[in-house]
Amino acid sequence: MAEIGYSIVGKVREQLGSRALQEISSAWGVRSDLKKLELTLSAIKAVMKDAGQKQASDERLKIWLGKLKDVLIDAENVLDEFQYRVLQKKVMETYGSTSEKVSHFFSSSNPLAVRFAMAHKIKGIRKSLDDIDAVKNTFNLAQGLEEDKKISMHEGRETHSYVSPDENIVGRDDDKEKIIRLLMQQNAGRNVGVIPIVGMGGLGKTTLAKLAYNDNRVFSHFQLMMWVCVSENFDLKRLITEILKYEIGTKYGSLSLDQLQEKLRGFLKDKKFLLVLDDVWNEDRNKWTELKNLLTGGCRGSKIIVTTRNDRVATIMGTGDVHILNVLSPKDCLSLFEELAFKEQEGKKNPNLLKIGEEIVEKCKGVPLAVSTLANMLYSKVDEGEWKRVKNNDMWCLKQGAEDILPILQLSYNQLPFHLKQCFVYCSLFPKDYEFKSVELIQIWMAHGILQSSAGENQQLEDVGDSYIKELLSRSFFQDAQEEIFCYTFKMHDLYHDLALSIAKGECSEVTKESTFITEVSCLSFSNIANDQEVTAQSKKFSKVQTIFFQTEQPVPLVEACISRYKYLRVLSLKGSYFEELSSSIGSLKHLRLFDLSGNCIIKRLPNSICKLHNLQTLILDCKNLERLPKGIRNMISLRFLVVTNNQECLLEKAIGCLNSLRVLLIARFENLKCLFEGDRHLNLINLRTLTIANCPSLTSLSFNVKDLTALEILIIVNCEKLNLMEGEGSPNLMLSLKKLMIRGLPKLEVLPQWLRRSENTLQMLVIGDCENFTTLPEWLPCLKSLQQLGIDNCCKLLSLPEGMQGLTALRQLNITVCPDLIRNCKEDRSKIAHVPEVCLGGDRLENQIKIRYSYDWHNKFWKYCWREEELRRRLEEKRRRLEEKIRVALMVQRAALDYIKQEQQLGCSVQDNATDEAIHTITDEGLTPPM
Repeated sequence: MAEIGYSIVGKVREQLGSRALQEISSAWGVRSDLKKLELTLSAIKAVMKDAGQKQASDERLKIWLGKLKDVLIDAENVLDEFQYRVLQKKVMETYGSTSEKVSHFFSSSNPLAVRFAMAHKIKGIRKSLDDIDAVKNTFNLAQGLEEDKKISMHEGRETHSYVSPDENIVGRDDDKEKIIRLLMQQNAGRNVGVIPIVGMGGLGKTTLAKLAYNDNRVFSHFQLMMWVCVSENFDLKRLITEILKYEIGTKYGSLSLDQLQEKLRGFLKDKKFLLVLDDVWNEDRNKWTELKNLLTGGCRGSKIIVTTRNDRVATIMGTGDVHILNVLSPKDCLSLFEELAFKEQEGKKNPNLLKIGEEIVEKCKGVPLAVSTLANMLYSKVDEGEWKRVKNNDMWCLKQGAEDILPILQLSYNQLPFHLKQCFVYCSLFPKDYEFKSVELIQIWMAHGILQSSAGENQQLEDVGDSYIKELLSRSFFQDAQEEIFCYTFKMHDLYHDLALSIAKGECSEVTKESTFITEVSCLSFSNIANDQEVTAQSKKFSKVQTIFFQTEQPVPLVEACISRYKYLRVLSLKGSYFEELSSSIGSLKHLRLFDLSGNCIIKRLPNSICKLHNLQTLILDCKNLERLPKGIRNMISLRFLVVTNNQECLLEKAIGCLNSLRVLLIARFENLKCLFEGDRHLNLINLRTLTIANCPSLTSLSFNVKDLTALEILIIVNCEKLNLMEGEGSPNLMLSLKKLMIRGLPKLEVLPQWLRRSENTLQMLVIGDCENFTTLPEWLPCLKSLQQLGIDNCCKLLSLPEGMQGLTALRQLNITVCPDLIRNCKEDRSKIAHVPEVCLGGDRLENQIKIRYSYDWHNKFWKYCWREEELRRRLEEKRRRLEEKIRVALMVQRAALDYIKQEQQLGCSVQDNATDEAIHTITDEGLTPPM
């Protein structure tokens, strides 16, 4: 609750500080009210961190925070409407005709009527917030806590080094041996080596450290062994004191820091020691450096084991290899569960319980602490009903103790900054095992106003979102990350998903046929609705919904009810919907930031009212039968991300070409599209960073006779049969600074266009594939000084690499597949590519296999394309051919042997001589049956 309130306070204060709002507030006479509102918000924000930490033990405080959140949401909506009016005014001034301006003045949106209504709303919000502020003083809340101060963990949480000989720890033998090998290695160029063990909470990092710590080989290898539980309090003086406790017969509690550091250095001098720093959260490199400098006096070969959930901690502290701890295998998990859930041999006596137990183990997804949590719940219980209750309930619905899995994972959540906590909560809207796409999640966060650049930094919101995802990845909230050409995919472990659900309870709700409705929620996800009339009726109870996801196709009346009823929506996803006509009331959603209509294959037209969505930032129109875009799409002046499919022959320059806020434009499956933009005027896409054009078989021109694509960083062109990219060759004004270029499926392409050379100082990735007439790489290719990845696939007419390839000093990865002549020439003369660290030629790896992977599936917003798919098919065919050749030779040997045997028998000789023996062995080796 406090996290959400804190986030809204930040958004409201940002709205109040905008120049546009300040100007219009003066004109409308509400400047003083807004100033007082800002002061009150500042006072409330100062105590919200403390309120968030105390609400669990104070019911009155929890209720106060709930009321505060409601008022803040009202304030955000009112100020957002102010912003909408500013944008509306800007659109009218820029594109409105005289008749439209007159009509606007006499409509319900005319400035005089709006001014009166908005002033009334502002005064109401200020009064409500003043009342809330008056109550806050009764809670004695501390002010001015540090901005990044984390919620404290369980007091007294501590670990120890002992592991019982009777404790059966399964599935970690290989990990243990790897750690021990690292402990026995000498440190290259330093006295002390640091070995980080990294993994999400509950995987057994501490247990693994104990196993290595207590091994006899380790015990005999080190003179001194110490174990310190660090937790979140990385205090230098405390840590030195904890280490010095291993000096027998001494106490240093009253010494100063300077005296302690001197004692520590003397204690460790010339000793080969092993120090375990367990459960480290510190990301401050200076703090670690201070401690590390005091530990370097040990004997050469000393080691420090660090256990942490955070990749960044491992990077800061590690000196070499990092040990990534993975999940247990299903077999090991089941073995652990049986040991903990049953008394000796009881499992075999209860096959039904054992069967249910196997399904319970699947819920744990390889996390041993989750397995032990559920197994201990069921220990000595024989009622099948109790076992099925555990099996059928989400983890977050089950009561757990402080050292069970969800409370342990909660510690990771508690350590997040406030803005990342809310980002994490929104992940609960997606189903388990969902493959997240970075661009998709960033657009959702952006729609809710969570993305905020740091003070003094002028970052793009997309870059802010990217940094948020990388932060959550480094903290193990996300996993299985795969980098794509303009985004990356990843998943969330089921247990973290359960944690997100438990935190989002009361804020986000999945509406199904079995749902219990919670009227306070702000996010709704609809799936598997049996009675849409009942749901439609019940949905009237929701008053402040901001997000709606339809996970499956839903009845049209329910969709229309949501559009007409929820006026404060920020996100509306109708993915996979099936209706011919979109309600014109869509234009009344003035707060809407994200609208997804992908997968609707029958809608042909959009209502013109959709162009009133001046706040809209993300529009996804992957609708294969859509005939055209609305003419007024240029009125969507906040649009940053646009995916579009339709049947137009040309995109109007006065439509998409006017969207100067656009950052990403993806155009796909335009069967009739011949040119991107009509006319010869300059486009206004001055902020466009990513342009993707795919499956446009009639496209002949990109209209690259423009000079306004200076911000373009990523260009992807796939399956455009009539396009050759040679236009714009003589345009001196074409200023590009591309970082990534992918060209696939352009049979007319023979050489790379000259305009690419204008990116010679910026281009980092170049991929060319399925271009059957591509014959020559340009002689200026070595001028691409920033090029790091080069991939060439299925360009059979390309014979050689250009001279001077050694000039590509930044090149790290080269992959060439299905280019037989080029591959042969490269293998015969490797001098051109000898400097490249990772090279793959036709599937044969010279160093490390390059990984160039691109995927984007239009129904899910990403098509999937595996870079080596064609190569794998070729290799399978080659393998089949070789096998057939072996069989042919073997049959020849078989026939020869049979002839030889017959000849020997005719002569009356023994058939068991050496020659016949050899023939029979040859036949057997080929997998054939020797003749009798």
